[in-house]
Amino acid sequence: MTDPGRQTGRRSVEAARREAAIAATIAAIDEAGSLDVTVAEIAGRAGISPALIHHYFGTKDDLMIAAMRRLLRQYRQEVARRLAAAESPRGRIGAVISGSFAPSQFSQETISAWLAFYLYARRSGEAARLLRIYFRRLETNLVSALKPLVGMPRASRIAAAAGAMIDGVWLRQALTPLIQPDPKSAADMVERYIDAELNS
Repeated sequence: MTDPGRQTGRRSVEAARREAAIAATIAAIDEAGSLDVTVAEIAGRAGISPALIHHYFGTKDDLMIAAMRRLLRQYRQEVARRLAAAESPRGRIGAVISGSFAPSQFSQETISAWLAFYLYARRSGEAARLLRIYFRRLETNLVSALKPLVGMPRASRIAAAAGAMIDGVWLRQALTPLIQPDPKSAADMVERYIDAELNS
């Protein structure tokens, strides 16, 4: 008879190894400045064997998709936590913006990874699909918060511009890696645009 405690322990070890491999992938991409990293390099960072990485994820592309999914999940959690605490439509707008620049997200390592993943989406259908989900979620959250304040279709127009601004701030930061990311200043820049639109 299989020991349930042993099975639970095995699953915990496997989950920890998977997380270590994903974290190592993101760190390796940051250091290389591209996806030009090997499974062996990632395995060395994670402290596990390349064979285990292939066992857990399959191909290197599968590992890259897993890393993208992790970053998107973290982003969704940051925004959802802030939205749950927001008490007004304007507060919900701020929640989406601050979640987009949460310190866990707007770090040099994560920014570098996203720049590489944007390029990766040009050749990976699954990566492109994940990016579309991100774009749609960002715009939907913004439109939902803006609509009670400005109505449609203006809410859609402001949301599209704010989303493009958020992505632009990320891109500029990715291309200036020697400048330390400043989540508050980044969020304040988008907030000023929102205030200008709401007051016009």
